[in-house]
Amino acid sequence: MLVIQDLGRQIQGRWVWKQINFELYPGERCAIAGEAGAGKTLLLRAIAALDPVQSGTIALQGKSLSDWFIPHYRTQVLYLHQRPALLEGTVEQNLQAIYRMAVRRSPDRYRDQRPRILEYLSILGRSPDFLDHPTHALSGGEGQIAAFLRALLCSPTVMLFDEPTASLDAQTEQRFEALVRLWQQENPVRSYFWTSHNPEQLERMTDQRLTLKRP
Repeated sequence: MLVIQDLGRQIQGRWVWKQINFELYPGERCAIAGEAGAGKTLLLRAIAALDPVQSGTIALQGKSLSDWFIPHYRTQVLYLHQRPALLEGTVEQNLQAIYRMAVRRSPDRYRDQRPRILEYLSILGRSPDFLDHPTHALSGGEGQIAAFLRALLCSPTVMLFDEPTASLDAQTEQRFEALVRLWQQENPVRSYFWTSHNPEQLERMTDQRLTLKRP
C-alpha cells in the first residue's frame, strides 16, 4: 500500500531521523512510537507530503510521491492534525467544502452523503444539530470530531492519526475508536498510522509498530 525507503529528515542541519524503511500493507494498523522529540509528528507530516524530506522516497500503490498530483495524493493519504484547522462557519459548511475542492468537485454529492454523516454522528454520540454549531464555538474535542468527519468524506486509503483523541473524554474516545474500526471495515484495503501517548490505546488500535530512534 505505502512504501518508505531510506527516509531522512533534517532540521537546521541535524538529523531528526534517517534511513527509515517500512512497508504498510492493505488493512494494516501501524503505531508510530518513540520517545518525546523522536519526530513522530514530523514523520506523519512527511508521509502526508506536507513537509519536505532530505533523503529517501515514499510511494503509494507502487507510484512514487514525485509522480502523484499532490492535492489528489493528500486525499488518499490524509493527515488528521492534533489541532485541526477549520473554516469559518458551521460544522456542516466545513463538510460541504470537501465537495467544492477541485479534486473532488461534486456540489450535489454532499446531499447524498448526509445520511451517512448522521450515522457517523450517532456513533460519536452527537445529535444532528452538531452540524449547525459554529466552528469558532467548538471545544478542542468537538473540533477533532468535526475534522474527523471531514476526513472521512475524502474516503482516504491511508489515514495518519496524530494523537487523534487527545482532547476527548474517555467515552467519546471509545466512540471515536469504534468509528475508525467501521471506516476500515467498510473497505478492508484501508490502512492507518497512529500516534498516541496512551499505550493501552496503541494496543487496542494497532497491530504493527514503527519505533523511531534518534540517530
